[in-house]
Amino acid sequence: MDIRFDGERLRAGSRARERFYDSRGYGQPREGNLELAPVEAAHLLFRGDIERVLDSRDGEDRPLGFGALLASTAVSEVSFFVYKDLRDRGFYLSPTRDTGEGETDTTASGGEFVVYPRGRGPWDDAVAYRVRAVSEREAVPARALRALVDRATADGATAVLAVVDEESEVTYLELSEPAVDGATDHDLPAVSGRLLSDRVLVDDPPEALYERGFYGQRLDPDGPLQLSLVEATQLADSGLLDLTGAGEPGARLRERGRAVEGERFDRRLRVYTGLRAAGVVPKTGFKFGADFRTYAEVTSVSELGHSERLVRVLTGEHVFAPRDLALDVRLAHGVRKQMLFALAGETLTWLAAERLTP
Repeated sequence: MDIRFDGERLRAGSRARERFYDSRGYGQPREGNLELAPVEAAHLLFRGDIERVLDSRDGEDRPLGFGALLASTAVSEVSFFVYKDLRDRGFYLSPTRDTGEGETDTTASGGEFVVYPRGRGPWDDAVAYRVRAVSEREAVPARALRALVDRATADGATAVLAVVDEESEVTYLELSEPAVDGATDHDLPAVSGRLLSDRVLVDDPPEALYERGFYGQRLDPDGPLQLSLVEATQLADSGLLDLTGAGEPGARLRERGRAVEGERFDRRLRVYTGLRAAGVVPKTGFKFGADFRTYAEVTSVSELGHSERLVRVLTGEHVFAPRDLALDVRLAHGVRKQMLFALAGETLTWLAAERLTP
C-alpha cells in the first residue's frame, strides 16, 4: 500500500480508504481514494499501521518513517501529541481549518481539530469539540480564542484549548462566551461623599446602599461607608452620587482614577458598569488575583452567598500566555468559581475558561 506525500497531503488508494477511513475515521475520501493530513499519517506510522510514506517532493520516492515525518516541517509535534491523546481517549478527529468560504478543510495540517462524539466519525453530522492545540510557550491572541468559540458554537460544539507542556502532557481548557446576567436590581437613594486620595467616603450612608446594593465597605456597622473609585464613578454616572467641592462628580472621579491607575481605570470602569447594568454585583477580586469577584443576586449583605465568578479585565487585543491562562483557571477552580475574562475592545465581550476532561 503506497502512501505518497507531496508536501501538503498524503494520498493513498482505495484499499487505504477501506482500511483507515471507513473503519477508523482517518482522512477524507477523494475520488475513490484517500487523502490524509500529515498528523494523521504520523499517527498511523506511530501505531505501526503503516510502515512508511513515500516522500515525492523532490520527484523521487524517498521512504519516511514516523521519526522522520514528525521531525519534518509537515507535522507539528504539539498537534501530534494532542491528536494522539484524543485518539487514546476513544475519539475520532480530523484536522481542520476555516477556508474563509464557509467550508472546512479536514485534511489541513494546522493545529485545530474537529472532534466527533465517541462512537461517531467524519461520516456523521455531529461535532463534540473544536480543539486548538498550542504549546505552553505559544502566545495566543484573545481574538483567536473568541473566533474558536464562534466556530464551535456554529457547530453546536464545545471550544477547547489544548495546551501541551514541556513533558508532552496535555491540559484541556473549555472556552465559552457565557451569559452575563443577574437579578440584582434595587432602587437606591442619592448620596453625597467626599473624595479622598483613591476612594470616596460617605459619612452618613443610607442602609440600602450597602445592605441591598452592596456598594462599598462600612468602616463599622453604623459608621461611614467607603467606596472604591470605580463604584463611586458608576454611581456618579447614574446620578446617585455627588461630591463635596467644585466640579462635575463623574469627571473628577475619572481624573482621579486615571491618575491612580492609568488607562486601566477606564477599562475596569467599563466592565464594572456593564456588570451592574446586567444585574450582577462586582466586588474587588484582589485577594484572588483578579479584578472583580461577582454575585448574580444580592438580596441583602447579611444573607450573602459565595461569589460565582472571578473577572479579569483585559484589552480586546490581549495575548494570552497559556501558562498564565492555566494559572487563572486553576485558581478559580480551587475557590469554586468560574474564570471570566472581560475583553474591552470596540465592544465588551466575555470569555470564560475552565478545566475540561474530554
